[in-house]
Amino acid sequence: MEMLNQYFVFFLIIALGLALGNVKVKGVSLDVSAVIFVALLFGHLGYKSPAVLQKIGLILFIYSVGIQAGPGFFKSFKKQGVQFIALAFIVVFSGALVSYLGSIILGIDKNLIVGIYTGAMTSTPGLAAAIESTNSPLASIGYGVAYPFGVIGVILFVKFIPKLLKINLKSEEENYNKSLKQSYPEIFHKNFVVQNPNVFNKTIGELKIRSMSCANISRVFHNGNTITPNSKTVLHEGDILKAVGTNEALAKIKLLIGEETCREIPLNKEYEIRTLLITNKNIVNKTLGELNLFIKYDATATWIRRSGIQLAPKSTTHLQLGDRVMVACTKEKMKGVAKLFGDNRSSLSQLDMLPIAIGIIVGILLGQIKVPILGYEFGFGMTGGILIAALLLSKIGRTGPIIWNVSGSVNQFLRKIGLVFFLVSVGTNAGVKFYDTFINNGAELFVAGVFITIIPMAVATIFIKYFSKMNFLIFLGGLTGSMTSTPALSVLEDVTDSDSTKIAYATVYPFALVFIILCSQLLSLI
Repeated sequence: MEMLNQYFVFFLIIALGLALGNVKVKGVSLDVSAVIFVALLFGHLGYKSPAVLQKIGLILFIYSVGIQAGPGFFKSFKKQGVQFIALAFIVVFSGALVSYLGSIILGIDKNLIVGIYTGAMTSTPGLAAAIESTNSPLASIGYGVAYPFGVIGVILFVKFIPKLLKINLKSEEENYNKSLKQSYPEIFHKNFVVQNPNVFNKTIGELKIRSMSCANISRVFHNGNTITPNSKTVLHEGDILKAVGTNEALAKIKLLIGEETCREIPLNKEYEIRTLLITNKNIVNKTLGELNLFIKYDATATWIRRSGIQLAPKSTTHLQLGDRVMVACTKEKMKGVAKLFGDNRSSLSQLDMLPIAIGIIVGILLGQIKVPILGYEFGFGMTGGILIAALLLSKIGRTGPIIWNVSGSVNQFLRKIGLVFFLVSVGTNAGVKFYDTFINNGAELFVAGVFITIIPMAVATIFIKYFSKMNFLIFLGGLTGSMTSTPALSVLEDVTDSDSTKIAYATVYPFALVFIILCSQLLSLI
């Protein structure tokens, strides 16, 4: 009966927290993060969440973040890697400096201040390193004192700092999307008349139009007939062709073929243009060149839409699960292309647990690896190991019959389930010590933790605001990664539809984890 009540209260906290999160005051709501505040109250009243649910929640949430962020992580690191490392360095080392000064000014035992530091940074791996290096129970006490505000403080900071600085996050999201379009230029389609004598009576293959211009020819109108072109299609004077590509690519087509025209190319009854969905796992991670659409189906892929971004397809483009591909060919051949691609929308909502379970196992094993550096053993722990495994596996995409990437709906389901489980457990555990912090341990220790949590974030915000051009949404995601705060990342889930915050979090987190472990050990030695 006691176990039954335990799980009843667990889901009661979730229900009350989500209901509270829907309440808006002057347009501001706590959203999913409200769960942790309800959990704090229940924790103070004596409720203890089953420990295993926190681990399961954390595992599912971190893995889903890594899988979603993975494809953009490596590109983002190439573009902003130095800035992300600098952000992690500023936050973590300024926190360590505040801790060191606090121990001197307030006369706090160094073993206790190390624990306060890891609690204020919400870093359990950092606490493990602190306990190992100090060999003192004071580190755990300090962690328990600082951790509750460490969790809540980061949530409140990322929630309200944009309003305090009068930063419009919607504008920041629009700017982020514009920068994406610069990396992935918008795709257009235009019609051109064959006027260049140098291309008369030559095939598309001979002219190497695709490689020369990076544009795709989707239709050719010749002698009153519309055809789906392939490499053997011959161009004649006066033919009209439809080209698909970026403005730069279409400018090259104009130079190569002839002037642009407003004349439309009529579709004959046998011709079809469809958007097909990649759901066939056998072609995931294969290139368009490997599929030989031209040769096998006389078909042309004119554009690919992936995660809201439109891409110009190339023979080297790797297909991913959930890609939407615009294909042009005859109706008869379209059946074969649709069968090849899968085009089964219902299959994307199906949850395949095998790759997820294997990926999590790989992450847990990766987290167990310890590397000796300067006499100390460094490791990423379970959380870091799972995040790194998810990032790498989502980048790989497929290994044999196993597809590592999951659809957006499945990923969102995993993330929400993991998140609410984690928030309930973290909140109830922190709630047990929240009141006792003031009664038994003294206000000065709590205040020290508050400063160690707030000052590094404030320093980083000032630096980004006045000395960097980093998008503020990306900064907030990187800030939650620097503070290793999974609950705070959940707050950002409801303020943007882009993946910017998740990618930034996943990029910064590993560096922050290493820096915190290093600083924990340095503080114990000073």
